[in-house]
Amino acid sequence: MALSYLAFPTKSTSEVDLIKPLRNFIKATFPDTSPDDYEKALTEFHRMRSHAVGKFNDKHESAIEAVGKYYDQLAAVESKLPFTEDQVRVSFTWYDAFAKSSIIGGRPKLSIALGAFEKVCLLFNIAALQSQVASVQSRETDDGLKLSAKLFQQSSGILKYLKDNVMSLLGRDPTQDLHPDTLAAISALMVAQAQESIYLKCVQDKKKDGIIAKIAMQLSCYYSEALKLLQLYSVANVWPKEWVVTVAGKQAAFHGMAEFYQSGAASAKLAYGEEIARLQHSKELVQSAMTRAGREVDFSRHLAKIESALQKVKKDNDLIYHDKVPPYRDLPLIEKAVVGKPLPVPTSFTSSPDLFVKLVPLAVHVALSGFETRKNQLINTEVGRIREATHTLNGILASLNLPAAIEDVGGKEVPASVKEKAEKVQGLGGLSALNNLISELPELLNRNKEILEESFRMLDEEAASDLQLKEQFGEKWNRTPSDKLTGSIRADGEKYRSIINNAVQADTVVKEKYSGNKRGFELLSAPIDQLQSSLPSGSAVGSLNDSAAVKQLRSLMADIQTLKSDREAIETELKAPTSDMMSKFVAAMAADGIIDEESISAAELQTIYGSLTERVNESLSKQESMIGQVQSAHQAFSQEKMLDRSGAQRAEMLKELATAFDAFVELKSNLEEGTKFYNDLTQILVKFQNKISDLCFARKTEKDELMKDLSQQIASRPGETAPSAPNYQKGKAAPSRPPPPAPKSSTPVANPQAPPQPAVTASQPAVTASQPAVPSTQATASPRIAAPPQAAVQQMPTGNFQQSPTAYPQQQAPGHNPTPYPAYPYYAPPVPTGFNPYAFYQNPSAPYSPVPGQPPYPPHPNVPYPQPPQGYPYPNQGYPGYPPQ
Repeated sequence: MALSYLAFPTKSTSEVDLIKPLRNFIKATFPDTSPDDYEKALTEFHRMRSHAVGKFNDKHESAIEAVGKYYDQLAAVESKLPFTEDQVRVSFTWYDAFAKSSIIGGRPKLSIALGAFEKVCLLFNIAALQSQVASVQSRETDDGLKLSAKLFQQSSGILKYLKDNVMSLLGRDPTQDLHPDTLAAISALMVAQAQESIYLKCVQDKKKDGIIAKIAMQLSCYYSEALKLLQLYSVANVWPKEWVVTVAGKQAAFHGMAEFYQSGAASAKLAYGEEIARLQHSKELVQSAMTRAGREVDFSRHLAKIESALQKVKKDNDLIYHDKVPPYRDLPLIEKAVVGKPLPVPTSFTSSPDLFVKLVPLAVHVALSGFETRKNQLINTEVGRIREATHTLNGILASLNLPAAIEDVGGKEVPASVKEKAEKVQGLGGLSALNNLISELPELLNRNKEILEESFRMLDEEAASDLQLKEQFGEKWNRTPSDKLTGSIRADGEKYRSIINNAVQADTVVKEKYSGNKRGFELLSAPIDQLQSSLPSGSAVGSLNDSAAVKQLRSLMADIQTLKSDREAIETELKAPTSDMMSKFVAAMAADGIIDEESISAAELQTIYGSLTERVNESLSKQESMIGQVQSAHQAFSQEKMLDRSGAQRAEMLKELATAFDAFVELKSNLEEGTKFYNDLTQILVKFQNKISDLCFARKTEKDELMKDLSQQIASRPGETAPSAPNYQKGKAAPSRPPPPAPKSSTPVANPQAPPQPAVTASQPAVTASQPAVPSTQATASPRIAAPPQAAVQQMPTGNFQQSPTAYPQQQAPGHNPTPYPAYPYYAPPVPTGFNPYAFYQNPSAPYSPVPGQPPYPPHPNVPYPQPPQGYPYPNQGYPGYPPQ
């Protein structure tokens, strides 16, 4: 068989649904994205995978392009749509490329819900397709050799990358084809074949002999390394059986070719003795290569060329040059030239556009969410400070009955500030608005509780099922445990539960405040005349209108109103600013590869909200000063006015109305925020429930598939061996089958005790289809039928009569102690046609006993093992796998 390349097979996979889990994740993670932006992309992405899977058996460059296109798309979307067990959960199943199906468990496979596993398997298949396409290229054309060299180097580079990263990418033991040792062996084989393509190209281009010798020497070293790695798994039959013998043959053959071309370089230097020594060693190496590999490596044409050159130079040297032929061990080592190298994995295999270009990378999305969280926290903090200060200010004013005390100069009319508060309350819906908002809270709360509890119920049910099956199947149930997989999900659920509990406590505080101010709410919600009739009458204080204390209080009340208006403006400005953070995060990711969200957000928030924060601080400081002035002025006002009993009651009622107004505004705001909070929480919990539902569905699918495999293994397991029969039954048992029929003999046996002669020949079978077997009773009664001798059966040879001339040599030339080749498996030749197991002799030195009527067999040739050529195996040239001499 002519020289050929070795290619390795692709992995196969099963179909998966990419559309549903991706759609659910996009809806949950990117709620502002329109379905028109991704629905078409989802369909195309799913079709792209199906198309790539269908190309695994095509030995054409279009297959590499199809698989590379899907790989590029998968790599492009992993930053936006991460395929993990707790995000986009898709269980990818891939089968071992080298293993065959077994009766018990089928082909070995591995299922992992991880996009990195899908990428690893795709890279493996790209490398496999590259080896297959390279192996079918023409070895006679420049274009074929160039393409082969390129593809083999690319394949070797991918396998080298996988060898270094597969364990960290998967985080668990892979199938045997993805084991680092397996990948290292195939990578070494691919780079050796790349070097071989370049070697053939140099031979065709008729490069200088010295250059070709260096390339061939490195090629032999590459095959030596590949052979060493391939033998690690040769016992387990990982590789096709011809791989090891082919690589072993090429290792010796290309070393021989290196010696051949180096002899040409010696001839150019007129070193005829060195030329003869190298040609002799080259001949020995090529002969041993063909002995090693047999039909797998055919170097007969090269051997004839070497022998012709050796004969010619010997004749010339004997007649003309008389140059001394040095021992081979004294020759200088052949230098090596590394021209075939593993190429790095490209960043992309195709130039296809990103299908999900309208989706931002998940890192950017997370950074935006982080920025929004920080922004909302800052806004809530500053707004909370403003509202708390205003609430404190209103409480102090209400306790002093301001500004109603300085407005109630007649003692009968409703003060203007109270009228304004009542009109504002009625404009906001009054007491009925509060009642409606309060009545909605329990329903919203219960809805969220039910969604959360249903989510936990699904998680608990899935965990219980997984635990039960783990106890049932033990170590065979090897998928990820539920408690390990759902730990982060349960933590999120507990966080939501804590949020709901805090909201329940806040609702209780709101209801208590509502009950304490309900009468004030009712009065402020009533018509003005009803409010006026409800107020107690008081004495007139008109004489105090022009007092210094009243004037000061009125001025302070105006300043306080201005302060409150300024705070409303600050709160509006705090909630208004927006910034284009997406472009900043995308730019940071493109520049550094990562996003330092904390520092970028802090700098942006300081730019936007720094001045507003300073205004809040100034407002709080101004309030402290105003409160002190109000308290001093009110004390003077209290000393100047004289109120009777009815006036005191009126003042208390006005204080109650002022407090109720502040409580109404606060409660309405709290209830509206609470309603919005529960509605927003419902959307979050629904997404949370959908995520758990998808997880449970994927886990159920994974469970069903694993149980199916385990059930097939159990069903295919061989049955128990039946117990042996008791002693009392053994004597009665009939023989299970008749004894084997005796061969026919052409002559009667005179002496049954004498050594029997062979009863049959190759051309005269013992029993045919038309001659039924003779029962044992008849065989012993008839003197014409004899059973085969037991001694002959025991000494029957198991192999051929003589050793195969292609066997690996077991003897060495006298006085020679060479460095041996690494061990490789020996495959015995088949039994020759017409082999007769009975036609053998008891004594190897005695002739065959002839069968009557047939000519005698020739004497046994007693052929020994063939003697190895002088100097074989060849000495070490300094490449891996050979100890120094």
